[in-house]
Amino acid sequence: MNKLSHRILVMGVSGSGKSHIGQQLAAELGATFIDGDDHHSSANVAKMASGTPLNDDDRRDWLATLADLFAAYKARDTTVVIACSGLKKRYRERLREGDPGLRVLYLQGSQMLLRERLETRAGHFFKGDSMLASQLADLEPPSSEEAVTVSIALSPSEIIERFTAALAPKTHVH
Repeated sequence: MNKLSHRILVMGVSGSGKSHIGQQLAAELGATFIDGDDHHSSANVAKMASGTPLNDDDRRDWLATLADLFAAYKARDTTVVIACSGLKKRYRERLREGDPGLRVLYLQGSQMLLRERLETRAGHFFKGDSMLASQLADLEPPSSEEAVTVSIALSPSEIIERFTAALAPKTHVH
C-alpha cells in the first residue's frame, strides 16, 4: 500500500498545545516533528521574553524559514509536522508556498482555558496576558476549507484521532 506523505501545520495561539499535540501527532504518523519556536531569531526570542509581541516584520524571516522546511520535506515526499502559531491568513499563505497541499490542524480554545494553561507553564519565553491578548487580537481563524479545527478542551488522543480521520483519503461510493 502506498503511504501518503503530508506536510502538516499545527497552529493556534500560545497555550493551545501546538508542541505537545504536534509531537504526539508526528509520533502517530511516524513523522518528523519541528517546533517552529526553535527557528525564531535570538532577537525575536528576546523580544517575546521581554513581553513585547512580535509584529509582521519580526515574523517575515521566521515564516520564510518554516516555508522552506515544508518545501524540503515535500521535495523528499516525507511527512513533517511543524508547530507554528500561524495566526494570520497571510502567514498561512506564506507557509503554503512551501507546499500548496499543506494540511492544517487549528487548535481552538477559549481565552480562559488558554490563560489557565499559560499560568501553569514554566520556563517558556512567552510572557503575560498582554501577549495572549495580542495573539488573540491578531488571530484570523482559518475557514473549514483551510483547516481542521479541533477544541483544545478535548484530550490529546481525541484531537489526534479527529485530525488523522480528516487526513485519511476519502473513498467514493458509486
